[in-house]
Amino acid sequence: MTPRRALIALTFLSATVALVSFAAAAEPKAKTAVLVHGAFADGSSWHKVIPHLKKAGLKVVAVQNPLDSLENDVAATRRAIRNAEGPVVLVGHSWAGVVITEAGIDDKVKSLVYVAAYAPDKSESLQSTASKFPAPEGRNNFVKDPDGFLTINDEGIRKYFAADLPPEEQAIVAATQGPFHVRTTTTPVSRAAWREKPTFMVVATMDTIISPRLQKHQVGLAKATAIEVPSSHVAMLAYPKEVAEMIIKASE
Repeated sequence: MTPRRALIALTFLSATVALVSFAAAAEPKAKTAVLVHGAFADGSSWHKVIPHLKKAGLKVVAVQNPLDSLENDVAATRRAIRNAEGPVVLVGHSWAGVVITEAGIDDKVKSLVYVAAYAPDKSESLQSTASKFPAPEGRNNFVKDPDGFLTINDEGIRKYFAADLPPEEQAIVAATQGPFHVRTTTTPVSRAAWREKPTFMVVATMDTIISPRLQKHQVGLAKATAIEVPSSHVAMLAYPKEVAEMIIKASE
């Protein structure tokens, strides 16, 4: 072999090794979607999204949050992440945006997806994040019991929380809602996972629980990949295919 051909062969070999090394170093696809429900809900709120994720080859875990404190909801989510096959795409709706912001620091978490959700910055709470924009009218239908737990009355579910669902689905949302303690709203997060992980967001433009202006503001702040859907607050029930597609994109 001539010196020139040897040099060409060596250059080709070096390039091949570099490409193989790059491929080996590329981040693997997520194996599991961990879905975290928001306030006034439970894990079944993802039931329309789950079949799409399973069809795409993702394993799915729907967390059941106690909704009585940020600490306990984060603990439940961290257990789900720990027990899931990684990497994980971590998804939060509504209040659960606060939860995944804190829990999403975990090394097994590949990416974050916020669905009509709060995305507080470090040292911010749900309350301080929400206060950046005027409160939507749907919050006027929250009812607090003597123990400090909030629920939404039937009119609030029908006119605001799930306004674009058919009546029979609204009735299920009302019947299965999980009471949400007021102390959760003022507890700050210690870190903001969206500052450290690839972030995706679904903005519900007809939301009357979390301001769409706030949701769009968070997209810019997090430099998130985002879509908008003309949905009420329960985007995962009103637009499950679109929400699932965003989760699948975040898993890649």
